[in-house]
Amino acid sequence: MAETDRFPAPSLTDRLTAGTFTALMAGLRLLPYGSRVELSGRFFSRVVAPLAGWRRRIRDNLALVLPDLPEAEVERLVRAVPDNIGRTLAEIFSGPEFVARCRDLPLQGPGAALLEQLHAEGKGAVLVTGHFGNYDAVRGGLSGRGYNIGGLYRPMRNRDFNTRYVDAIEGVAKPLFARSKRGMTQMMRFVREGGMIGLAIDQYLGAGTDLTFFGRTARTALSAADIALRYEVPLLPIFATRQPDGLSFAIEVEEPIPQGTPEAMCQAFNDRLEARVRAHPEQWFWIHRRWKNR
Repeated sequence: MAETDRFPAPSLTDRLTAGTFTALMAGLRLLPYGSRVELSGRFFSRVVAPLAGWRRRIRDNLALVLPDLPEAEVERLVRAVPDNIGRTLAEIFSGPEFVARCRDLPLQGPGAALLEQLHAEGKGAVLVTGHFGNYDAVRGGLSGRGYNIGGLYRPMRNRDFNTRYVDAIEGVAKPLFARSKRGMTQMMRFVREGGMIGLAIDQYLGAGTDLTFFGRTARTALSAADIALRYEVPLLPIFATRQPDGLSFAIEVEEPIPQGTPEAMCQAFNDRLEARVRAHPEQWFWIHRRWKNR
């Protein structure tokens, strides 16, 4: 994923990938919402995962950080993780239907009252999450309630796919800010003026700091803590956990992370995310190359 607003010219492979994905999502939208999400999960688990090499990557990551996991559980996760990813993409590309299902979900957890108070008072916050459950259910749910919430995203190298993806996530909630010099400046202004910003900081970032995740070194962005400290707003972990029906979510707001150094604050988030993943390992995106310096 690129760190600037510039993209290389799309290759033929890029165009074919983006076109195939677009056709798939268009076909799925012909189905009722529940069937659409379920079928997308099955397709990504049974077709996309083996073709894209996801199954091996999931196995490698699990072997690295959870080496004692029983083989039966590894096999379950090899299939369940892509299923969750497929469901997530179908939901995001469902736009208003997805938001309508999220906006009335109750805010749970020890930080929920604080988040509601900040919204009522028009104050900002940094909402930090990971690629867990469906992370965009948070933005969709809060935006549907009238929260002034923006999101930060990392532009993809595949320009054609990136255009389609940005259109989809803008359909969930606006504004969006690209991880680039211009986007970060716009995002800072948004928070300074009382907006809430949602950040997922569980991917490898070359310019990040070496922290730990599952006991292994994982280079982590400090931007969430930096922004919270600069503008004196709470750093609130928030997660949307997929429920057993496969379609609904529990939106849980944790207690704010205490102020400290950016490293300490982001390590505290890594620890909280790890606890979530251990409880629901099938809901985290194990396809990411989180531990590149293994």
